[in-house]
Amino acid sequence: MTAVTAPAAIPGTTQAGSAARKNTVNTGLTPKRPRLVVENDAYAAFAHRILTAYARRIAGGDLESLPLLTALSADIDTAIGQAITGLRAFGYSWADIAARLSVTRQAAQQRWGARP
Repeated sequence: MTAVTAPAAIPGTTQAGSAARKNTVNTGLTPKRPRLVVENDAYAAFAHRILTAYARRIAGGDLESLPLLTALSADIDTAIGQAITGLRAFGYSWADIAARLSVTRQAAQQRWGARP
């Protein structure tokens, strides 16, 4: 018969279990990290190229895909509304949003302000 030995203790712990383990997080390696930079201009240009290519494909004779393209238009309107709702929740004013869209504050609020 072989003798069964207890597992070796992990340094900095007690036999009581994992609840008493020592914090092993190296705070020097986990500082408050800056937010990732999102390249919105490049992302928007990519989406524009996709939509343009899709329109060219349909213009080349793919009549059956025309309803799909118009459905994308509705999806884009929904996405704009979600983006504006998020910007408002983040603290941007109607004047800030309207200036970026080259419309009046009142026009922006009338178009996107009635959303739940």
